[in-house]
Amino acid sequence: MDRLQTPEWLAALAASMPAGTGALMLLVVAIGLALIAHRLFFRVLRLVIPHTGIGLRTEMIRRLKGPVRLALILLALRAVAPEVAPEESQSVIIARVLQLGVIGLIGWIAITIVQTVVDINKRRYRIDVADNLLARKHRTQLMLLQRVVIGLIVVLTIAAMLMTFPSVRQFGVSLFASAGVAGIIFGLAAQPILSNLIAGIQIAITQPIRLEDAVVVENEWGWVEEITSTYVVIRLWDWRRLVLPLSYFIQKPFQNWTRHSAAIIGSVVWQVDYSMSFDRMRAKLNAFLDESKLWDGNVRVLQVIDTTERTVTIRALMSAGTSPTAWDLRCEIREKMLVWMQQECPEAMPRLRSDLYPRGRANGEEPGGTPPPEGQEPLTQAALDRLNRRQ
Repeated sequence: MDRLQTPEWLAALAASMPAGTGALMLLVVAIGLALIAHRLFFRVLRLVIPHTGIGLRTEMIRRLKGPVRLALILLALRAVAPEVAPEESQSVIIARVLQLGVIGLIGWIAITIVQTVVDINKRRYRIDVADNLLARKHRTQLMLLQRVVIGLIVVLTIAAMLMTFPSVRQFGVSLFASAGVAGIIFGLAAQPILSNLIAGIQIAITQPIRLEDAVVVENEWGWVEEITSTYVVIRLWDWRRLVLPLSYFIQKPFQNWTRHSAAIIGSVVWQVDYSMSFDRMRAKLNAFLDESKLWDGNVRVLQVIDTTERTVTIRALMSAGTSPTAWDLRCEIREKMLVWMQQECPEAMPRLRSDLYPRGRANGEEPGGTPPPEGQEPLTQAALDRLNRRQ
């Protein structure tokens, strides 16, 4: 790095001051000018940024005051560094340190601007309400894009700092000259990072998942709790956390129960006896759903979906506003229906039968009209019920 030159008017000002106090006074003047420039900068910023109801201008100015003030002071000190440290070696070291500080502060200011814009926009989209589909969509996009942009700013800031060193700059030139082998090595080493970075951009744009989506992944059910630049955290129903790479949700199938709406249909299945009255069961299901605060009033269906040699399979479908509510509704209806069958329809509960006399049972005869063996009770309905209870 060549020796920095102080502006002529600052050098003349330092020369006109008494010996021994020139450097100190020059520092004071430089810092004072930096503070004046800081004040003027934010006066202009108030005129440039329009006033909005979401408080963008106020929040931006509040967050930027500190780093911008420090950056202007470092720039002013860098300008007077040759006069403060007349020796070339000292001047170069001080200028290098101040230059690195300015580059770091520029990166900090850029990150602060991104965070301020994202935080202000998040206030417009609340996810603590029932209908939060649009809010979760925008929050997911903001969060992913924020992480990607901040990551790029950090990389560019570090690269700019390193490029101030001549040795590193020469290494960069030689590296580009031999980009064949170096590119292959770098590509193989950075493949997981790049795949997750690209996956993050894809998820931000296409949004197969969003914050607080209800998903089934790896045979586990839970909610999307956090989406970072490299991985996704799933909060499982039993409070465990399942951590998966971002690329998983681009490359592998999974279930998203809240892709277009938070509402979901739940099902309850019972095994009942052939003697069950389906009309009574359907009417009772409707009554239970009308009483429940968890049912959203959209879907209620009772169907016979299967039969076996012993039982009939009944399935009820019911809708709820969210997947956790649907789970609670299913448990509630299952329990109420079982209690009702125990109390009012015990004959409809699954049971075992012994069909000893398939024909002629009404009058207690053997098949073909012959009476039962001597000393054996005729197989009436009461006798059959007693036999079933013993079994």
